[in-house]
Amino acid sequence: MSFKDRAAIIGVGETDYVRGADRSSAELMLEASRAAIADAGLRSSEIDGLVLPPVNISAEEIAANFGIEDLRYAATVQMGGASPTSTLQSAATALSHGIAQNILIPLGWLGYSAMRPKPGVRRESINVPAMRRAMVSYYVPYGAVAPAQMYSWIATRHMKTYGTRYEDMAAVAIACRKNAQKNDRALMKGRPLSLDQYMNARWISEPLRLYDCCLETDGACAVVLTSAERARDCPHRPVYIMGGAEGHPYPADDIAGRPDMLRVGLSYAAPKAFQMAGIEPADVDFLQIYDCFTYVVLLQIEALGLCKAGEGGAFVRDGRIELGGEFPLNTHGGLLSEAHLWGLNHVIEATRQLRGDAGERQVRDAEIGVVTGWGDFGDGSLVILRR
Repeated sequence: MSFKDRAAIIGVGETDYVRGADRSSAELMLEASRAAIADAGLRSSEIDGLVLPPVNISAEEIAANFGIEDLRYAATVQMGGASPTSTLQSAATALSHGIAQNILIPLGWLGYSAMRPKPGVRRESINVPAMRRAMVSYYVPYGAVAPAQMYSWIATRHMKTYGTRYEDMAAVAIACRKNAQKNDRALMKGRPLSLDQYMNARWISEPLRLYDCCLETDGACAVVLTSAERARDCPHRPVYIMGGAEGHPYPADDIAGRPDMLRVGLSYAAPKAFQMAGIEPADVDFLQIYDCFTYVVLLQIEALGLCKAGEGGAFVRDGRIELGGEFPLNTHGGLLSEAHLWGLNHVIEATRQLRGDAGERQVRDAEIGVVTGWGDFGDGSLVILRR
């Protein structure tokens, strides 16, 4: 099965990324969706497919708000932070088989305001029952209550096994922060980061310091896809999906029970996606890699096949992942420095890069880019995009 070059991204939209939104995540998603639909040159009623991550809105609500009388395809992808990237696989499959003509993918949440109790803010939560059961039953009783604590187990294994350095994780944080200085939407614009600042920051959960951890933000973004044939008549240069796949570590939520803690979902997914696309990992011009934590980027670089296991730290040294380097990484600033929108903002940035619309942070002669997703405790997804 292949959907190579049979579907394309034709519209993108986003709200401002803030800490302290004055509307619900559903309202923000509708705003971002309207912007994406307008960017695609469509009317809201022309959307006939919806693929949703597990966020605080339903297909029925979107259809009612947008006057979609004939909703032909609706699906929800339950992969945590890997969901937004994996939704593109679902959308491309539906489009390539003619099930729908125009598919909308929105994502929004109050990741700063509502995920923790704050006065005057309505609490919102994300429905991830399988992961929640694992956390409550096996992690919380031992005092592990925050993602940074659980993720630090895998980071420690990588460091102990391969000698990964703190400076290697710092290289990811600093590259993302540099790129954010060229992005007006980035929450960390105007706040550069040095190696000294990184090394002197407080511990969150060893070996993770403050700047190893992604931002908490409010906001929403959305993308619109259509078939390759229909995309030719849209206002902007289409961005075609060359390949995509998803993968899951085993067991998915039991980190300690895995035979190999460093074999993650992307380890299974990446070879399939690159085979579909008909290219090698080294052929891509930029990387938009899910960066909930800095060392997760190193794991994914290895899983993509850009280097061998244990060589992710060496891979990111000496400016290789900065703008102007061989593999520019998270050119918008990523979850670490632009905003945490579950990586759908990575898809938007990749689209802008391949349209040639990224302004000061544009990667020269960008033709092919890869976007990854990382969910829960290692679920993985990726899409390979081209001009």
